[in-house]
Amino acid sequence: MGDYGGAHPYHRLMSASSGNSVWVRSVGICVWAVAFAAVEAMVVYYLRKLFGFQYRLEYTPADFHFPKAYLPYEQAREAATMVMLLGVAFLAGRTWWQRFAFWLLAFGVWDVFYYVWLWVLLRWPSSLAERDLLFLIPGEWWGPVWMPVLASFGFIAVAAVILATTRRV
Repeated sequence: MGDYGGAHPYHRLMSASSGNSVWVRSVGICVWAVAFAAVEAMVVYYLRKLFGFQYRLEYTPADFHFPKAYLPYEQAREAATMVMLLGVAFLAGRTWWQRFAFWLLAFGVWDVFYYVWLWVLLRWPSSLAERDLLFLIPGEWWGPVWMPVLASFGFIAVAAVILATTRRV
């Protein structure tokens, strides 16, 4: 039949495509994160419509604060988002380092594509310098869009390094 130097190529291909490969799992994490980012962006789309920002050019006016009546619910949604990011990373990783890397990857891809989807839905942000309400736990965190995007690209890079060094596990 032929010398394949160990496992038959079909078996190597099937083990890689069945989720044993760290890179196949990485692609799965990225697809999940892009889809999850779309869901999160749609939530923001609806919130902005409900708060009356749909016709304004500037979606985050300087005097805006998240309404206190809705704050606990939005904080719970943000906490659930973190649990979902941790959960998918826990399921994808084989070791604690891989789980950490998959969390970084999921978080980074999710956050970058969150802004991509916001631009698709709202044509916002118009630039990376736009001010945004970044997070609500424990309170309002405001900053330019470039800050979380830059951090997310850093997360993705660190995840790639960790996964490259742990890929055989």
